[in-house]
This record gives sequence, C-alpha cells and structure tokens, in this order.
Amino acid sequence: MKQDSARNIAYTVDCDDYVHVVKFSPFDSGDSSSLIAYGGKNYVVVGTCRFQEEDAEVEGMQYKTLRKFHHGIRVDVIAWSPESRLDALPPQIRFCTAASDRKLRLFTSDLQDNNEFKTFEGHSDYINDLVFAPKEGQEVASVSDDHTCRVWDLEGNEKAHFVLRSPGMSVCWHPEEDFKLMVAEKNGTIRFYDLITQQAILSLECEQTPLMSADWCLKNTLKIGAVAGSDWLIWDITCSSYPQEKRPVHVDRARLFRWSRVNENLFATTGYPGKTTTQLLVHHLGHAQPILTGTAAVGSGLTWHRTLPLCAVGGDHKIFFWVTEM
Repeated sequence: MKQDSARNIAYTVDCDDYVHVVKFSPFDSGDSSSLIAYGGKNYVVVGTCRFQEEDAEVEGMQYKTLRKFHHGIRVDVIAWSPESRLDALPPQIRFCTAASDRKLRLFTSDLQDNNEFKTFEGHSDYINDLVFAPKEGQEVASVSDDHTCRVWDLEGNEKAHFVLRSPGMSVCWHPEEDFKLMVAEKNGTIRFYDLITQQAILSLECEQTPLMSADWCLKNTLKIGAVAGSDWLIWDITCSSYPQEKRPVHVDRARLFRWSRVNENLFATTGYPGKTTTQLLVHHLGHAQPILTGTAAVGSGLTWHRTLPLCAVGGDHKIFFWVTEM
C-alpha cells in the first residue's frame, strides 16, 4: 500500500464527546480483534477494532462498542491490564484510569452484570501516567506532579514509593524483567528502578527541558525514546547516558512520544494541541524526514496497534487512525 508522507487519516470512529485519551490494549486479548479504550468528559468506552490490513474480509475498519463505563470526572490516562481477555468465559475487561482529582480508578468487568470499581488514593497532585505490570497484571505503577512514582497492588495498597526530583511524566515496565521500571522526569532525567531493592540502577540525561513524554521500545529494550522541548531524542542504553540521536520536530513543543510495537525503528510524536489542530509525525530512524504527517482537530492521546503499523489519536467527537509502512 503506497502512500505519500502527508497521508490523510485512514479511518475514523465517531464518539459522543471530546476524546481526551485513547489506548489500544498492548496485550493479546485472545480474540482476533484488538481492544481499545477511550476517555471522555465523564466516561470510558471500551470497544474492539479490526482492520483490513490484518483481515481481508474486513472492508476498511470494523469497530464495535463493548461497554461504556461511568467515570464521573474527565479521564486523563488509561492503562490496560494483561488480564483483559475476550476468549475467557465470561470475558474479563480490566483497566485503570487517572483523573484530575488525583485518584486512580480500577475497573473490572465481565461485560455483563459483574462490574467492580476501586479507587486508589495517595497522590497529592496531578497523575501523568500509569502502567500495569505486563506479565501478571497484579500491580500498577503511577507517576505524578507530586514528585513521586508509586506502585500499587490491585487492592490499592502502596507497594513501593520512589521520590523524584521533579514531576514524573512517564512510567514504563520492562516487558520481560518485571522488576524493572523506567520513570521519566520533567527535568530531563530518565531513571530505571529495581523494584526488588527499590533502588535506582541507571539514569539517562536529555540535557534539555521540559521532558514531556518517554517510552521504552518493546522490540528492542536497549532503546529509549523521549520528547523534550521541541525535539525527539533516542538513547541506546549500552552506549551512553546521553542521547545518540536527536532532532527538532515540533515548532511549538513536542507533547508525546510512542514507539511502534512492531518495528524498533518506527515511532510517533505529537505536538502540543494548538488552537485548531495537533500535528502527528511518524518517524523512521532510517529516514531523515518524518515518513507520515497527520493533523487532528485538537488531538490528544497517542497509541499504537499491537500488531500493525497503525496509530490512533483522539480528537473532537472522533478517534483518528493512521496507517504507515514498516
């Protein structure tokens, strides 16, 4: 499928409300469709997607809403649990959210009558990111403007607490070594923590601020990417604590960085939502220029499909999807 770099949006899903965050499940759901969740003003919608790029019998894209969960406050962050399974009997959906009231909310549902909901309290300021332990899904890590990273069990008990030197912007869990956690701070430092000893084991430096978002490459866990100021930065942690590559990308400041889940050289960045549009850029480390440029009406959130080179951004009453090449 050929495309030019200023490729238009491949698919859209209409939503009832402004979409503040959108997240594909990074885990195999046991079903041929992918789980996706998006957050609006006071609810979370969970649905499934299937694309013609993975199934010739699908025309374009098939989207189906599974359930709408009342949230009571605007949803800012969504994290999926690996325990979400559509092939179980009954199916199980589990995800965690963060909102401006500084609380985490854990939702568990069988998509029928059994819906559980727990609130975790402890952060004293805005929560910027969340992640589930990727293997068992029995813990959740969160980072906040309160200069802490906290690890919780599924009952809301705090299992670990790391004091940071500035607001925590991103948190990632190592896909295989489930005792390793990466925390990116706004001051440009990225630290790796050992959850067994509860000590920092390695740190990286941006040498520029503000760091807004960082991600661990799951196809090659020696690679870390981030956006700080208006640049993207890439580290190979075996080489140096300073970035090996960096490039200015968003004139007004970059907002989010996400690695593709299918190619270690592919990643996307977004700019700050402007008055009308947000710029999405898809980059390949083998190319000097972005390989895809997209815009979304005041977009927010950025997420990659688990098995396709396809990413999504939320916007005004819509989710936008772009397909790129490997």
